[in-house]
Amino acid sequence: MSIYQNYCRERFDAAGRLTDIRFDYPDNFNFGYDVVDAIASRTPDKRAIVWCNAEGEERVFSFEDIRRLSNKAANVFLRGGIRRGDHVMVALKRHYEYWYTAVALHKIGAVMIPVTHMLTVNDLLYRMDCVAVKGIVCTPDDGVPQRVLEAAHRKAPGCCLWTVQRDVPGFVNLTERIESESDDLSRRETAAHDPMMLYFTSGTTGYPKGVVHEFAYPLAHVITAKYWHQAQEDGLHFTVAETGWAKASWGKIYGQWLIGSAVMVFDFDNFDPKQLCSVINTYGVTSFCAPPTVYRYLTRKGIPDMPTLRHATTAGEQLNPEVSRRFTERTGLPLMEGYGQTETTLLLANFKGSDGVVGSLGMPSPLYHIELRDPDGSKTPVGQIGEIVVVPPEGGHQLGLFTRYLNDDERYANAWAGGVYHTGDTAWQDKNGCFFFHGRADDLIKTGGFRVGPYEVENVLSEHPAVLECAVMGVPDPLRGQAIKAVVVPAPGYLPDRELEKELREFTNARMAEYKWIRMIEFTDAIPKTISGKICKAALRR
Repeated sequence: MSIYQNYCRERFDAAGRLTDIRFDYPDNFNFGYDVVDAIASRTPDKRAIVWCNAEGEERVFSFEDIRRLSNKAANVFLRGGIRRGDHVMVALKRHYEYWYTAVALHKIGAVMIPVTHMLTVNDLLYRMDCVAVKGIVCTPDDGVPQRVLEAAHRKAPGCCLWTVQRDVPGFVNLTERIESESDDLSRRETAAHDPMMLYFTSGTTGYPKGVVHEFAYPLAHVITAKYWHQAQEDGLHFTVAETGWAKASWGKIYGQWLIGSAVMVFDFDNFDPKQLCSVINTYGVTSFCAPPTVYRYLTRKGIPDMPTLRHATTAGEQLNPEVSRRFTERTGLPLMEGYGQTETTLLLANFKGSDGVVGSLGMPSPLYHIELRDPDGSKTPVGQIGEIVVVPPEGGHQLGLFTRYLNDDERYANAWAGGVYHTGDTAWQDKNGCFFFHGRADDLIKTGGFRVGPYEVENVLSEHPAVLECAVMGVPDPLRGQAIKAVVVPAPGYLPDRELEKELREFTNARMAEYKWIRMIEFTDAIPKTISGKICKAALRR
């Protein structure tokens, strides 16, 4: 029996499809103790992680390994003064240290802030302005320690700094320190509804917003792993995501371990479709999840035989039906789309037991009551476009949904206007109940699997003296799904030529993380605006 069955009851229809799931967990549920340590106690040698990197190194970790290493890391953090409720930022790329670091922080009740290693100093400063960071654990690569050090000295001078694998001036080497630390750790007091995780996710009208999840959050990913990814007990699941994004929580730890599957981790910097397929075949990956961008590359470069692969899923942006068709034609596997947000777990999907409808987000998760609503709050008729909303259960608490926006009660209240959670995404539903994505209700850009708020890019671009006015949006791109395009009104005295375009791109991109880079610029004499003076991006796109 998988460990997840201790905490839920499932119901199925005559065809074996999941129709209902109810969770029952203790008030002090903690993934570190109640999942990782429980599995380690029952089956210590059970495989938890298979890790390799682009240089050919590899490591395999059992659940006993993760129990022992997370206890050691927890003791290091405790000695550094980290306590229940303290915020610790973690930027570890795809290094295996992420997994025992995350579990260690969960065990001591700290709030983990996963971030991408691509953040600039300004990105880090913004996050440190939003929340008091007590500790930071980061990769030693790519100049990350230097950026972290600069930001910490300016905003968090008393912050504990750790790095991994090798010594870096100004940091404690966590990998080295845990070798001499005890692996004995008594259970610490935590609560299921305490804050466990804080993600920063892009918005359209300002800087990234902080999304807070509770300690019960991992349980909701049982559905993600078992009924969408179709990961298997003692199988090997591979989600392509860096640990700084919520997709890592969806596919690289919680649901997979709850159902007894190991996770495959490929630690790479530059995406290479051949390498990715080689990893799948070398290690016998059984289920795979990646954003549509990855499948687009695979279909362009040629998909090799992948005999061990049993299930393939995708999410994060719209999938071209032709890409789906070609992948299925080559592999025999339907490409099962799903949908959710950083604020949620899996809301809609082509679930286990269905053949998968190409171009569809699938059906609502049995965990949620999903509806389409019109702007006046009424239900949207079949075949018409409405906003995807989540209707909470009686009693109000919905497992798997975020508990608040950091420092922004007004935004949280607006997200719950009318007593339902507004996703801001629109879709339509066919007569069979399948949902089909239509678009964002706002101007969020989804590029290469990343979410980018236009305001963040516009804010940097507008600092250049040649920019009188600008607007940023996503435009169709055959590989990225969307590319970031800027429309610029030049300031007096500047010529709208190729030289200025190059200068603006270099100026802006040098100040932002790579996933936010402007790919194209168009000059114009004026930007269309609404009667109230707001930029009308719909008109710009047309």
